[in-house]
Amino acid sequence: MNGVPKGGILNGRFPRSRLVQVCSVLLLVAGWFVASLPETSDADAVRLARRFAFERVPLNGAAAARDVRQVAPAYRHIDHWISSVGAAVALADVEGAGRPADACVVDPRDDSVTLAPVPGSGGRMPTTRLTPSGLPFDATMAPMGCTPGDYNEDGLTDVLVYYWGRSPVLFMRTPHALGRPGAFVPQELVTPRQTWNTNAVSVADVDGDGHADLVIANYFPDGARVLDPHASHGRLVMQRSMSAAYNGGRKHILLWRSGQGGARPSATYTEPPSPLPDRTSKGWTLATGVQDIDGDGLPDLYLANDFGPDRLLRNVSTRGRPRFEEVKGVRHFTTPKSKVIGRDSFKGMGVAFGDLDGDAVPDIFVSNITQEYGLLESNFAWLSQGRKIFQGGTVRYDDHSESLGLARSGWAWDVKMGDFAGDGRTEIVQATGFVKGRVNRWPQLQELAMTNDDLLNRPGAWPDFRPGRDDVSGHDHDPFFARLPGGRFLDISGRLGVDDRSVSRGIALADVQHDGRLDYAVANQWRRSFFYRNVRTSRSPYLGLRLVRPAGGCTVPAKAPVGRASGPVTPAIGASARLLGGTGGVRTGQVYPANGHAGVSAPELLFGLDGGAANVPVRLSWRDACGTLHTGEARLAPGWHTVLLTSDGSIREAGS
Repeated sequence: MNGVPKGGILNGRFPRSRLVQVCSVLLLVAGWFVASLPETSDADAVRLARRFAFERVPLNGAAAARDVRQVAPAYRHIDHWISSVGAAVALADVEGAGRPADACVVDPRDDSVTLAPVPGSGGRMPTTRLTPSGLPFDATMAPMGCTPGDYNEDGLTDVLVYYWGRSPVLFMRTPHALGRPGAFVPQELVTPRQTWNTNAVSVADVDGDGHADLVIANYFPDGARVLDPHASHGRLVMQRSMSAAYNGGRKHILLWRSGQGGARPSATYTEPPSPLPDRTSKGWTLATGVQDIDGDGLPDLYLANDFGPDRLLRNVSTRGRPRFEEVKGVRHFTTPKSKVIGRDSFKGMGVAFGDLDGDAVPDIFVSNITQEYGLLESNFAWLSQGRKIFQGGTVRYDDHSESLGLARSGWAWDVKMGDFAGDGRTEIVQATGFVKGRVNRWPQLQELAMTNDDLLNRPGAWPDFRPGRDDVSGHDHDPFFARLPGGRFLDISGRLGVDDRSVSRGIALADVQHDGRLDYAVANQWRRSFFYRNVRTSRSPYLGLRLVRPAGGCTVPAKAPVGRASGPVTPAIGASARLLGGTGGVRTGQVYPANGHAGVSAPELLFGLDGGAANVPVRLSWRDACGTLHTGEARLAPGWHTVLLTSDGSIREAGS
């Protein structure tokens, strides 16, 4: 080496090996700084928390009847895993009081579906259990969620209940008094009845004909008798891959065809040929989301898939012919493949829409498994990149979850976005946790995640997951993310006392009292579920919109006279509102209450207003019952309004 020490300087330069070592160290140090979250002072957190206050109220009883379901023999050693879903909640106006003061709670402890007033709301509806009397139903079937809606368009609120072990049931409301026999008539959604295992339902006018259709997302393969203790193996399989499984239940698009009210109410849906490719249709879907992303009046579809890439589907349907085009995000030089829409390998568990960057284009938040020392994936905060969101087969969304402080929250499920402080800023609440027990089984789950795909779909190859003993992310807390002045979000759930460590599933939002304060409910698995009443003392002006259209079929009336409307009305599903003028804050919203996993919000919009706001100019868009797309403007005083959107394009006050 001519006297030059090994590893020393040669001709004034570092040897290549030493240069590589130095660069590697520098990259590791830089990566550590990039990955480390900025520290937030306690003073900042305290100031942020002062904007919020909640009172926690139980929604169901405390007695725990059980904590596991009977399952097919193939799944018996993983019955804890198979029993990990089923808690659900919805907030709606079932009574017809003009505000969403009623809750529908699905409790897996006794497989009950219960309608009751939210405690303390002043609601008068008697507690009602929804059971599919007269229809085939046995212990091999269990409810997974409830979705209130006006399915026959008669102005009364019906309820769709979906299950594992059978296709959904419509509970059609009759003119009989609530709480009495005959108030709800059970009806099969599809005939003949099918063996489905449904985990999510969204309601949207898919084909633009003016009537709300249904998106049904099944999890286990159609026909699999998962909860039948006598079922043979047959379709009883698990996913074929942890990151690219396409052997799950199908997605079914059901188009509304007709409805009838009265003493014998009914609704009819038909299923056209599937508009989805086979691989897209058979993902293991845990959550669905619908939103008109590009403003063309048709709802686009997001499928949050467990064990495979999520799918964003652009709606290009025509009346009676639903059709979707799959789009994918753009991968930049610094973008990992798993952070590109349509190419990710994470575990999609929940999805919500909102405007996080103030550009009036819907952004998308997706829950994933983000467990430290577990499957540390990442939540997604897909922010829109410009107004022309769809460009050919691509979609202009980039993930900003890390920079926004939203990347990690535990094993996350449903997620909702809303303005809980009434100041025009968006907060995010999540349900978290998987199965609760005494012994940490993450090591076994990590081994399972590395199992050869040829074995993974065989239940017998899975390690035991037994109730009471085994724990996988069973002590995560439900986060409440609020935004700091600099733009990052901070989880302040502990300071607000809403950091429940029960294993939770669904979340529903509503301004139950119509006082301008947004409330929420959380459904817990094998535990009591809770309603979080917003009791903040600071009051600010707000605009609440209950957007409705006349109930009934396609009729075009003469020009509507000025004054309040009469006659039954139905929620204007898919209608959108945009506040004009003002300074900053959330200014847009769309009426799509049934988005996500196991949580259904009220079909209403609530906006915080700038201080001192007088009449607020609002641009409204909607489809009437004939399928015609309308746009109009109105000036509304702060407060709650029921706004009638008519078939002649006029906007009328229908009560407050």
